[in-house]
Amino acid sequence: MATNRTFTMIKPDAVANGHIGNILAMITNAGFKIVSLKLTQLTIADAQAFYAVHAARPFYGELVEFMSRGPIVAAILEKDNAVEDFRNLIGATNPAEAAEGTIRKAYATSIGENAVHGSDSDENAAIEGAFHFAGREQF
Repeated sequence: MATNRTFTMIKPDAVANGHIGNILAMITNAGFKIVSLKLTQLTIADAQAFYAVHAARPFYGELVEFMSRGPIVAAILEKDNAVEDFRNLIGATNPAEAAEGTIRKAYATSIGENAVHGSDSDENAAIEGAFHFAGREQF
């Protein structure tokens, strides 16, 4: 059964490039309600824990370094069919392959610096949201 919540992060590249407002506008204009939101920065240990599923992959070290290099915006979003609809809104990991009108087409600069994270399943959305937000921070 699909849930109506997903998790996202606006990544350090998009934050540094001043795209927070435009990305949040795209999210809300697509019908998502923001139920939790914060500007924060991952420590190296935080990034290692969050991306532990990728620890054996060759890009893991680079990913950890990138995600801890500057502030991120973490958010829990709500909408019917949230995970799938958000994955469609963010577009392909490679911005060159992302569809027009997607967040990554508009704001990503490369596969590695692709502006936003979006949960890939309902289960991961719950885990990732809980990683960043205490229960009292989820509305």
